[in-house]
Amino acid sequence: MAARKVKSKQSTGEQLFAVKHSKIAGRGGFATRDIKKGERVIEYLGERVSHAVADSRYDDRSKRVHHTFLFAVTRQTVIDAAVDGNDARFLNHSCDANCEAIIERSRVFIEAIKDIRKGDEITYDYAYTRDGTEDDEEEYTLYGCRCGAKKCRGTILAPLTKAELKKRAAAAKARHHPKHAVARTGHEA
Repeated sequence: MAARKVKSKQSTGEQLFAVKHSKIAGRGGFATRDIKKGERVIEYLGERVSHAVADSRYDDRSKRVHHTFLFAVTRQTVIDAAVDGNDARFLNHSCDANCEAIIERSRVFIEAIKDIRKGDEITYDYAYTRDGTEDDEEEYTLYGCRCGAKKCRGTILAPLTKAELKKRAAAAKARHHPKHAVARTGHEA
């Protein structure tokens, strides 16, 4: 999961959400009271492991659906919330999120970027880092998004850069529009 590094307000430590069934995916966190923009919702906790250990625990390509509780905090450290994690692991992705992940001193906090009403599902944009090996099918099957936002990008992966979009469009054009041979003359069109 991607996050930006900034300083923000500290919350009181009370649990600001309850875990319930979610229309987005499995279970999700729903606000138990109104939450103001800038308020910290929860710290993302779990076992701290190396990237190699995290990779050995979860092989996305052997699964039909991506499902891990990993959060990279440094080049060396990943938080695995499946081991000693807290309820932060149940917060779902949305392309139009009401929270964001903040990294401070190798710790991850989920913070409101909008006012959130009591009962609303608490979400943040996972923006999983792309490694460049994802193909179109994996992007929408393995890493598909079901957030239902009006501007849903269809994936929990980070948005493509303009350069990546241009490269992908050129590759798609080459795949779908090969040079055609004219049958009678044998010349290329």
